Amino acid sequence: NSIGMKLVLIPPGEFDMGSTKEEVARLLEKAKRQNAPQLKLDRLASEGPNHRVRITKPFYLGLCEVTQAEYERVIGNNPSQFKGDPNRPVEMVNWHAMADFCRRLAELPAEKAQHAVYRLPTEAQWEYACRAGTTTRYSFGDDAALLGQHAWWGGNAKGRTHPVARLRPNPWGLFDMHGNIFEWSADWHAAEYYARSPGADPTGPNSGAYRVQRGGSWARGVPDAFRCAYRSMHSPGFLGADLGFRVARTLAP
Repeated sequence: NSIGMKLVLIPPGEFDMGSTKEEVARLLEKAKRQNAPQLKLDRLASEGPNHRVRITKPFYLGLCEVTQAEYERVIGNNPSQFKGDPNRPVEMVNWHAMADFCRRLAELPAEKAQHAVYRLPTEAQWEYACRAGTTTRYSFGDDAALLGQHAWWGGNAKGRTHPVARLRPNPWGLFDMHGNIFEWSADWHAAEYYARSPGADPTGPNSGAYRVQRGGSWARGVPDAFRCAYRSMHSPGFLGADLGFRVARTLAP
């Protein structure tokens, strides 16, 4: 686009969203053995039921997480904790700042001329793009031992973010869908939403207290936190050095 941000065209299609009953049971049993708090148990349970979702329209999704250079070019400042390389993902920005970035990017003259509309991806769009046609726990399979080839996580990140697109992409060419930083989605979080989710283009509950985050981050040392179906959430005003975003762009009419 006009600021040099690369996007990938994501085709329409269908996928099974969330975790299977067996996977949820495995995760809950493991968490209970570790005396996990009830909040974590509830969050793991919210990965089910596994349900069929149709993405009916193509859309563009950022090749990478929004970088500090891209954010500063649009907003004029860089709030990130981990500076030093402009190609690191921007962090320390809350959900409202993400929405503002998307709005201001779309208002740039070259973007307006193309009728470009930028936004955060829905949770369904995010997981669909992360899976990239796969049905395994990770987009690269079920073997967590391969995580370090695809994700900056607690096992290799050395306590910080890293420049985007340095590790292996997923099958659709998207980088850092696993790890580096968590990514905000457009959706509100509701533990029971999957049970009543519409089959086509779900957009999440109409309201809530928390927004959904996806993907895992450099700060997480447990491989399960990087699965395609893993969900996390925070209040929209939350700031974190392991939390940022990537943009979606609606195709011009």
